[in-house]
Amino acid sequence: MTKKEIVKKISEDIGLTQLKTKDIVQRTLDAIIHTLVSEGRIELRNFGVFEVKRRAPRKARNPRTGDKVYVPSKNVVTFKPGKEMEELVRKMNPEKLPLLEEDPDADDSGNGPVDPAPEPRTELPAGADAAD
Repeated sequence: MTKKEIVKKISEDIGLTQLKTKDIVQRTLDAIIHTLVSEGRIELRNFGVFEVKRRAPRKARNPRTGDKVYVPSKNVVTFKPGKEMEELVRKMNPEKLPLLEEDPDADDSGNGPVDPAPEPRTELPAGADAAD
């Protein structure tokens, strides 16, 4: 669902024009952003908590070249859903949602894919065929 679709639904529900509703929705989103920037946290009861956290610097690997790169620390926004949202989402029909498949190359740290260790090379005896 897009912001435009949210505006349309709300305007139909409460009988305001889409223009006025769009302004209200945008001002609400702007207030959330402003609060995050100024205070670092906003709690919306029965919805959830947005919080700004600092991600530590780390060493990573460029997946294309394999070169090690330094990733500096940065601010990220986290979201923890409220109890009511959590319960409603849990009760949803799972067949309505796309299935998230686990990445077989991901490590347990949550840092994304890990380059697998190269398989050891075995030399074949002279005259031997790889299909044997």
